[in-house]
Parts: sequence; structure tokens; C-alpha cells
Amino acid sequence: MSNGRAEGERAGQAPLQLRCMIMRGGTSKGAYLMAADMPADPAARDDLVVRIVGSPDPRQIDGMGGAHSLTTKVAVVGPSLREDADVDYLFLQPSVAEAVVSDRQNCGNLLAGVGPFAVERGLVPATDGTTAVRIHMVNTASVATARFEVRGGSPVYSGATSISGVPGSAAPIRLEFEGIAGGSCGALLPTGNAVDVVAGVECTLIDNGMPVVVVRATDLGVSGYEDCEDLDANSSLRSALNQIRLVAGPLMNLGDVSTTTVPKVTIVAPPRAEGALCTRTFIPHRCHSSIGVLGAVSVATAARLADSPAASVSNLAETDTVVSIEHPTGTFEANVTVAFANDGSPLVRHAGIVRTARKLMDGMVFPRPST
Repeated sequence: MSNGRAEGERAGQAPLQLRCMIMRGGTSKGAYLMAADMPADPAARDDLVVRIVGSPDPRQIDGMGGAHSLTTKVAVVGPSLREDADVDYLFLQPSVAEAVVSDRQNCGNLLAGVGPFAVERGLVPATDGTTAVRIHMVNTASVATARFEVRGGSPVYSGATSISGVPGSAAPIRLEFEGIAGGSCGALLPTGNAVDVVAGVECTLIDNGMPVVVVRATDLGVSGYEDCEDLDANSSLRSALNQIRLVAGPLMNLGDVSTTTVPKVTIVAPPRAEGALCTRTFIPHRCHSSIGVLGAVSVATAARLADSPAASVSNLAETDTVVSIEHPTGTFEANVTVAFANDGSPLVRHAGIVRTARKLMDGMVFPRPST
């Protein structure tokens, strides 16, 4: 974003405008912006983001936000500064109710749209057939490879792949992750344990792309099969979950998490359908209508740790290569392979998923004027 344009806005001349693509990525939706169009200063960048999405306002009536954290997200994409990646992807999570933006986590759902967006903006040359884009996830300094189809020089969005929580079908986008274990917490298991007692409850504190606290639903006095509305209305449950988060934060090397969106808390129960286990995830205080991509990867990894809360409720066999996770609106499949060192510590060998994405709108966004 040039200084001249910003100064013009303050002087009451032409309103500020910048390129923006609205995309559905997985089960989320957000604004995809070019890094070159954004202020370099984080404070100025965050101020611009809240003006784009229309926060703080529960309806976000004066911005592009969707009045929910899952539909109020921002991806900032540009050429990578790393030799082993094609593009840099910075995920920003604006609050709906406050003028606050977090960069402390990845978003695997919006990640699904980064490769196609990079092709749309000419950041990556694409030839017809399968295109691979290596994406540096700036938030955690890790890399993901996105593979998707290109036809006539443009990403293909239509296809026969369905994912729970999204109507219809679309073209598959295959994501493979590298080095995501411990990206936020410094280690896959930041305490070194598969099971810790946190606020009096057995938990797994894990970070395989997303810091997550995994706890048995029955240990919190619920079945784990309730609707999100019922769980959100359960004040004693929400109080217990918040207490677990506050205690878990320092244990996970995240410090004071009272005002952050991580760690997530996922409560687990035995499967009700064809999955390996059933989940309800809180982000961080409201029950997620499904489960986040990297949160699912972390939970799937936890399910492979013997004696953990997730393993204790799952029907996962040692030979299973895919962990099918049930959530409120369907299932999520994560391909996670874990090996164990001589001392018994777990090592993630592979993590991959399939998502879809779709371009919804491309044009110029006019942020709310600064005050």
C-alpha cells in the first residue's frame, strides 16, 4: 500500500482501495490480499484489516466480515523470502467484537485457497495439469505443498470432491505438511507427555500445526455428542474449558492465553458413525460447527498416542493410515503417520489432507476510513 494512497484517504480525497479476492477455503471464508498492498508495520496492517472486515461490530455491517470467526479471516500472500517455497502466506484472524487481529496461529482452511490465489495473481507460473505450490506458512515458519488442477492457465474450482460443512462438490486440493510439529509450542508435545493433568482433568497438550488441548468429554460431564448450541449454553462446561485453557497456555509455551484464540480445546468421545472418534472443538469459547484443518491434524496425531484421551475413545487400528474424525456436521479425514524414537517419543512422519476451495469474488475492497 503506497503512502500516497493512505495520505489521500486522510486528506479526504479518493478513498483507499486495494485488490481483494474473497474465497471459500475449506469450511472457512476470507479475504485474500497481496502482501505488496499491505502496510509493512504490523500495527498499521492490523488497523487496515479491521477496517476491511468491519470490526468491531457483531454484524460487521460496514465491512467484508461474515459476523463469525469462521467467515472473518484474512490471508496475506506474496513471493516467498525462503528458497524452499514459492509464496509466503500470513494468516490473520480478526476478532468480530473487538478491533483486534491475531497472527499467533495458522489456518489450514484458508491455506487451501492460497495455491489457486497465487496462480490467479501470477505469483506462480502454472501449466495445464497438476500444479504444485510450496507455501511458507509465516505464522509458524513451516511449509505446506498444495497440489491442484490448472486448465487454460487458471485453477479449476469445479469437481466431484465433497467435504463436510460445504454444500455441493468442488475440485480437490491436496495439502501435505512439512515441519508443522511444534510450530507454535516448540515441540509436538510441549510438556513431553502424552497425558497431563490440567485443572484436575486428563489432557493431551499437542501441537501438530495447531495448539490443541484434547480432553475426554465424559471427564467434563458431557457426552461429546451434544449440538453446539447446547454446549455453548452450558455455562459450567464453558467455565471448565476456559480454566483448562488458562492453565494449559503456559504449559504449552504460549504464555497468558486469556485474550488469544489458541490453544483450541477439543473434547473427544467414542465414534457414533463410521469415524475413529467423535469431536467437539471450541475456538476458543464457541463450539466449532466442524473442526479446523490443522486442529484436526493435531487431534488425529493425539489419537495415535497410546493411553491418551483421544486414543482411549477411538477405534483406530495400528494399520489405519487415515484418521476419520467425526464432528458436528460430518467427518474430516487426516492422513497422519507417527513413528516412535528409542526413548518412546513420537515423531510425525507424514501429515496430509484433502480440501476444496472456490473463488467467490475478485475486485477492489474499500476499507472503512480510519478515524
